[in-house]
Amino acid sequence: MDPQHSIAAAESLSLTHLVLHASWVVQAILVLLLIASVASWYVIFQKALVFAHAQRALKRFEKRFWSGGEMAQIYQQVTGNAQLETGAGAIFCAGYEEFQRQRKQARGADALDAARRAMRGAQIREVGQLEGNLPLLASISSVAPFVGLLGTVWGIMTTFMNIGAAQQATLATVAPPVAEALIATLAGLFAAIPATFFYNRFVHRLDELDSHYEVFMDEFTNILHRQTPEAKP
Repeated sequence: MDPQHSIAAAESLSLTHLVLHASWVVQAILVLLLIASVASWYVIFQKALVFAHAQRALKRFEKRFWSGGEMAQIYQQVTGNAQLETGAGAIFCAGYEEFQRQRKQARGADALDAARRAMRGAQIREVGQLEGNLPLLASISSVAPFVGLLGTVWGIMTTFMNIGAAQQATLATVAPPVAEALIATLAGLFAAIPATFFYNRFVHRLDELDSHYEVFMDEFTNILHRQTPEAKP
């Protein structure tokens, strides 16, 4: 085989050559998948920082809360403190504020239920903030492979139409356009696999934090219950 012909064939199968000479439909799909991949990695790094911050905030607050002291003193230290008034700290502040408000209004019987509702609302807000952008990862993980497959099907369909028009097919003429079409599937998987992995990881961490918040709510509710007049002997 002519060395120059071999070099030309190798260049025709290079990734850059295949992408630059792909049909406009395949190129548009590759650009779309590239945007999805960049967006996916942005969300991944952003959520990794968010969950790391939430985990550290939970440890700091629990250390302060269970170290002892009056509830009023703990509340003064937590409220307005950006490092403590988040996650479980925000739930604590919401419950304590509502409990004190109800007691000042002589609604002791309803204070515990009101505090519990306030904590539930704070929990929903905190979990909602942690969930931000996770649906985007889920969408990329589920849609990207099919978008890539669409590009592959389109490329292969175009290849066979061209072969039919030329009425001849050789490996040298079929391999480049088929490889070009398969790049779209590769790009779809490249975008989807990290999104799927980190989405599942973040959901697991979210469930763990939510469980911690739920346990704290139950424990803090028991503490408040002991402070209601009905609980005193």
